[in-house]
Amino acid sequence: MYGVGPTADERLLRALYDEHGGPLLGYVLRLTGGDRAQAEDVVQETLLRAWRHPDALSGRPVRPWLFTVARNLVVDAHRARRARPQETRITEQVLMTAAGSDDIDRALESWTVAEALADLSAPHRAVLVETYYRGRSVAEASRTLGIPPGTVKSRTFYALRALKLALEERGLAP
Repeated sequence: MYGVGPTADERLLRALYDEHGGPLLGYVLRLTGGDRAQAEDVVQETLLRAWRHPDALSGRPVRPWLFTVARNLVVDAHRARRARPQETRITEQVLMTAAGSDDIDRALESWTVAEALADLSAPHRAVLVETYYRGRSVAEASRTLGIPPGTVKSRTFYALRALKLALEERGLAP
């Protein structure tokens, strides 16, 4: 029917592609050793799976989920081709990626933690950066931030609670 706007499904797919399509394609290109046709197929299949499973996207960051699905698709394609030796043209990059999927998982997890930290209030984020990431003592953090040591302790307590909640919302904490 003419004159009808895009459906909600079409808008969801367009929004996913607009926000994540470029980085996802770049990531998959690296996984496929620069095979653009295969990379585009993987991106299309990844977005199709996101469309089919919108529940998997709710309440968590979308990009790490998309990257994980894409990586799994590349690994599955690699395994399928390995089962048919006459078609083998797998690059070392794919083999290394399949073997190093723990590194990718750690990177995606770090990304999610960084997003959770960014959602904290500035005072909570600052105290966690000083005490955990820079390894400063309460006294050192107190001097650096210009607040009393007791405030550093209480902010750290509440910041950790807020961070735990933010990670739970993203599916990272138990």
